[in-house]
Amino acid sequence: MAKQPDDYGSPAADDGAAEDDWAAAMAEQALADAAPAANAQPANIFPSFGEQGNSGSLMNELDMILDIPVQLAVELGRTRITIKNLLQLAHGSVVELDAMAGEPLNVFVNGTLIAQGEVVVVNDKFGIRLTDIVTPAERARKIGH
Repeated sequence: MAKQPDDYGSPAADDGAAEDDWAAAMAEQALADAAPAANAQPANIFPSFGEQGNSGSLMNELDMILDIPVQLAVELGRTRITIKNLLQLAHGSVVELDAMAGEPLNVFVNGTLIAQGEVVVVNDKFGIRLTDIVTPAERARKIGH
């Protein structure tokens, strides 16, 4: 049986020849991995966290971002009202929220939920005691939904 030409006009290789080529390429790669070039040096693109010389400069770089301000907001609850009801609000009006008394409050940093907590009063000032921290994996999972 004659071989059919492939798209380039040459006879198509049979499966045995393709497997031989694949085996030869794998063997060549194994030899290259086993005997690295004598003068090959790893690229020093990224700083290593384990090296003593870079730890000071890495901390200096980290110190640069530690002073960047972020917006922290604590959400007691939410509600939806019409513009008509919004315009009727006056001093002393009560707006009902969707959160129940005793439920944890949401803590947002730059609009991203990072924790939940409960209200505390310290020296006549309100604060929040964090009761649950949202892990990066949980944040990523919530974004996917």
